[in-house]
Order: sequence, then structure tokens, then C-alpha cells
Amino acid sequence: MLRGINRQVLEITETNNMYYEKALLVVRPEYTDAQKNVLEREAKLMLRRMYPPSAIKIKSKIIYWSIRLGISALIGGLATAIIILLSM
Repeated sequence: MLRGINRQVLEITETNNMYYEKALLVVRPEYTDAQKNVLEREAKLMLRRMYPPSAIKIKSKIIYWSIRLGISALIGGLATAIIILLSM
């Protein structure tokens, strides 16, 4: 069964994403008369707002929390060293 034959499809080949080569977006019928550059701009904005794949999000969170905990440990160690040196 074929559906959506009369629909306008917008193909974005510059996704700026290492995982996705291109994106196909179906334009709503009421916006088929919109200017092409407006549709392309909105499509690119939508693609930029998409979340990265979950593996990247998890890796980013691990790196973020590792750095945050490392900095906290460093500050705690420095504060302890300063207190010990001042109490001598």
C-alpha cells in the first residue's frame, strides 16, 4: 500500500552528525506553499535540537561527573593542606 504520494518531502544531506548521513522530513500539507529557504532553515534548526544517540549522552555524563568529582577532590585536598599548614 502506498501512502503520502502527494506529499512534499524535504531531504537534508548536511546533518552535521557523525551517525546520520541525511534526514527526510515530510512537510505538512498546509505548509507546502512556504518558501524553500524557510523550510530548510526550520529543518536544520530541528535537526540541531535533536538529542545525540544514548551512548554519546552516557559517555558525556561520565566524563562530566568524573571531571566534577576530580575538581571537588582537588579543592578538598587543597583546603585540608592549607588548614594543616596554618595550624602548625
